[in-house]
Order: sequence, then structure tokens, then C-alpha cells
Amino acid sequence: MHRVKPQIIRTQKSTPFHARFMLFKRLIVIFIVIISFVSFSRTFKGSFNIAKQEITKLISPTPNKYNYNNGKKWPQLAMKGGDPYIRALMRTISASESNYPRPYHVVYTGKNVSNLSKHPDWCITIVSGPNKGNCTTAAGRYQMLTSTWYLMAKRYHPQRGRFMFWESYSFEPKYQDAVVHGWLSDRKYWKADIPGLLRRGKLDRVLRLLSGTWTSLGYGIETNSMSKNLPRVYREVLENELSLSGDNFLIKMNNL
Repeated sequence: MHRVKPQIIRTQKSTPFHARFMLFKRLIVIFIVIISFVSFSRTFKGSFNIAKQEITKLISPTPNKYNYNNGKKWPQLAMKGGDPYIRALMRTISASESNYPRPYHVVYTGKNVSNLSKHPDWCITIVSGPNKGNCTTAAGRYQMLTSTWYLMAKRYHPQRGRFMFWESYSFEPKYQDAVVHGWLSDRKYWKADIPGLLRRGKLDRVLRLLSGTWTSLGYGIETNSMSKNLPRVYREVLENELSLSGDNFLIKMNNL
């Protein structure tokens, strides 16, 4: 009888390249799973927030409630610090753009949003004016469109949430203020020294410069009942801001 020699089965060792390739494939799969999970979570959370939000139609304020002539101050900013001249300008802009009891929460048509964790991004049909029939996402004290908010928040937001490739920007009142304060102070963006112009009493020039962005400032396409009163509003809030900042600068009324 012939003995049958047992066959030795030899396993082929994986090459370093093959091992790295398999590891890379596994990482790709894990990455895709994470991306899918995050995308689903964000979509679900957004839908949940919209469903949860309370939408309350605001009652139109009485004619004298926010009139500068009755001694009532225009709403203070939520943010602390900053240039008093820019702060006064911001309060002036909001006097025309968001003259409501809760300016930080207001969207077009005067409705309120309760959730300010991010820009509401509600597309609401414009009912009058040169843009009638179009859609606007204007929201907050400065009535910023969604696209404008994210563009400016990326530059000026002092605090942002970040997860992998996504960044989120809180739309809370102090952050609305901080972004607009940084934006108006940016000489490169406006190609003009807005704080310097305000200190020299050139409010008219500043309002003209900004009217392309905020169209209700008196030189844009959508002036309203407040537009003509903005210089007087500015004088009042500037005096208030200077007193709060301890600045002893005397306002030259004839230069405004």
C-alpha cells in the first residue's frame, strides 16, 4: 500500500497593500453610514422643530407706542458692547425694518417665530410693493434673508456649531446683533468707513449706502412710513448709546 501524504494547505498572506485597501473600504462604508445618519437626523429634527414652533400673528402696535416723540426709547440691543455709533445705526435700521414688539422674532407679515436656534428660513409670499408675488425669507430684527444670514454669519458670527462639514449659526438675539455689528463695521466690505462717516455726522450718506441692502431706509425701493423719520430716530438712539457708553461727545444736530 502506498501511503498518501497529507496535503498541506498554505494560506496566502495578505500583502500590505491589500490590507490597506480593505481598511480603506471599511472606512468608506463607515463614513457613508455616518453621513446618512446625520442627514436623516438633521432632516427629522428640522421637521420636528417646524411642527413644534408656535406661529403667532402680532397685533399691530398703536400709533404712539413706539413713537420717538412720546419719550419711549427704541428697543435696546441684546448684545453688549460695541461701537455706540454702529449700535445707534442698528437700532435705526430696525426702526424701519422690524418695528414690532418682538423684533428679533419677527418674520415678514409681522408673524413671530419661537425657535431662534437657526434662521427660520420660511419662504413667505410678498403681498405688496415692487416684489409682489415673489418669496422672501426675511427674518429677525434686521430682516435678513436666509442666504444673506449664512453668508454674513460665516464671516462675523462669534460662536458657531460645527460637525464634520456642517456649520450651524444660532439666530438668537445677541447673535443677530453681533453679526450685523461686525458687518456694518467692515470697511473692506462696504468700501467705506461707516463708523467714521457717522462720527462726522454723515448719516445721509450712510443711509444711501445701505439702502441697497435695507430698502426701507429712505433711498431704496420700499420706503415706508418710518423712512422719513429715521434721522430723528438716529439722533435719539445715538444720544442714548453715547450716554450708556460714557462718551461725552456732543451731537451736532445741524450736521445730521
